[in-house]
Amino acid sequence: MSIGNSPEDDRNFPADDRDSIGRALQQARIAAGLTVDEVSASTRVRIPIVHAIEEDDFTRCGGDVYARGHIRTLARAVGLDPVPLVEQYDAEHGGRPAPTPAAPLFEAERIRPEPRRPNWTAAMVAAIVAVVGFAGFTMFNGTQPTSGPGTVAEGPAAEKKPTGKPKPTKPADPKPVPSESAIAAVPKDKVTVKVTAIDDKSWISAKAHDGKLLFDGLLFKGESKTFQDAERVDLVLGNAGPIELHVNGKKIEEKFESGQVERLSYTKGDPEAG
Repeated sequence: MSIGNSPEDDRNFPADDRDSIGRALQQARIAAGLTVDEVSASTRVRIPIVHAIEEDDFTRCGGDVYARGHIRTLARAVGLDPVPLVEQYDAEHGGRPAPTPAAPLFEAERIRPEPRRPNWTAAMVAAIVAVVGFAGFTMFNGTQPTSGPGTVAEGPAAEKKPTGKPKPTKPADPKPVPSESAIAAVPKDKVTVKVTAIDDKSWISAKAHDGKLLFDGLLFKGESKTFQDAERVDLVLGNAGPIELHVNGKKIEEKFESGQVERLSYTKGDPEAG
């Protein structure tokens, strides 16, 4: 311990040349009198991952984003300041990646339509159909073309009287347009939570009100999971930034930070985070 520094300062800011990230977390956990099982239960980080991080093995975290989130969570659980540990991780693993500009990713190449050539076959078919239709119409009405030389002109055809009264046409009933409430309808006697990974993967844990595990694993980009319970659904989001939530048919507008671990609880009715 350096002169002028308290033991708490040495615990919160481990020196890079003395302690690794895993050893700093392990020593702080032991000093706090906590077991790996107790840390796992309080942080929802699985026991094998806690052991691996304390041995400086971050391959089981699932990537740099998850590794930073686990380091923050474990550091808070054992009483350490997570900021120096995350900075140490970035320094040892190539630093935090620079954000990718959004414009090149979403700029679609404009495809010019090729000039269409005239379809002579379709034009000929249309002309034949028109001629046949006109001939049929003429025969149906009892008229003949204008008489030429050597033909005998006939008198006007007898006018046909309509037989019976025409039936009124009943207008078609308009199709009903589904309302937003019908589209978003969910059972009112249950709590329904839909979790969607929008632009990145995330580790998800969901439990019912009685502690029953509904789901525990990775939710990849574009995937969705829906959970229901009679009273309450408890969520743990390992990488909360890319997650979109719909609770009881209503979208949660709260924005989460990428790499941050969030613990949420929802009940029936208007969604409220626990």
